[in-house]
Amino acid sequence: MSTVMCLRLSPAGGGPLGAEAYAGVLALLGGITPAVQALAPDTALADVRGALRYFGCDARRLAAVVRVRSLALYGVDAAVGVAGNPMLARAAAREARPGDTLVIPDEPAAVREFLAGKPVTVLDGVGPRAARTLCSYGLDSVGRVAEAPPAALRRILGARLGREVHERALGVDRTPVRPGAAARTIAAERLFDRDELDPVRHRRALLSLTEELGAKLRTQGPGRGQVCRALSLTVRCADRTTLTRTRTLAEPTAHSATLTATAYALYEGLGLQRARVRALSLRAEGLTPAERAVRQLSFDPEDEKARRLEAVTDRVRARFGPQAIARGSLAA
Repeated sequence: MSTVMCLRLSPAGGGPLGAEAYAGVLALLGGITPAVQALAPDTALADVRGALRYFGCDARRLAAVVRVRSLALYGVDAAVGVAGNPMLARAAAREARPGDTLVIPDEPAAVREFLAGKPVTVLDGVGPRAARTLCSYGLDSVGRVAEAPPAALRRILGARLGREVHERALGVDRTPVRPGAAARTIAAERLFDRDELDPVRHRRALLSLTEELGAKLRTQGPGRGQVCRALSLTVRCADRTTLTRTRTLAEPTAHSATLTATAYALYEGLGLQRARVRALSLRAEGLTPAERAVRQLSFDPEDEKARRLEAVTDRVRARFGPQAIARGSLAA
């Protein structure tokens, strides 16, 4: 039986988690167990079953050691969840506060009690569309899904997803921890002053994030900057639910307009509607030097004009600071 530890990382001083600090914490975990999986932008999974035997301690004690080392070496605090599988460990980490560890005992009764009152979106594989379908049948909590006849769930969601959702509602997750290094990334985050309902303000935050990421990509790294191959959006809601979606770009880019269009598409795909959003973060993934990237030539004069304007804007910001020039829609 596995013992999985999930760490939800956050800099002690606030703000987004830097790529170097994230990689450092992953390396720290790698010194404890080889089974470490990076879950961008700020989460890591580790199967610590062997480590517990090796160090002769329980999971809570090991989590405390990891937190102290992470804080001392990288200035990164962690909320830690411990359970018998990755899904439960992630759910526990979302419940825990930074500096705390929540352990779900590996007992069916304890697992059912932990999951019973939670919304169905806590289950892996249940996105906004599946959640709306389940809620339309009155299955709005994990406890109700667990009590539903498996045949009914298969009819509602389809054979494969219905079977998996029923298993996960009982706390069963057959997904292993898949070791893998963190991809080279750049991240940015926006925290709202209050839980934000307004989609217009959500989109405005996304626009400011893509402007920031685009500028970082074009001005950081060797030579003529960097480009990214994928963009990942993470939405943190008021109920501590975290939703993450990633999209691979048609071609590697650092063009802010392309990043903005992709971010908007990711946001729309989540179907948040009236969700209370606490924070939005974007992560540019799969970074490579811009000089090695191949770009499809465009005969669109507006696209070329936007790229020339970006170059001028980058030079102004490099000379006078990042706040020297900004889009009118972001000025407030």
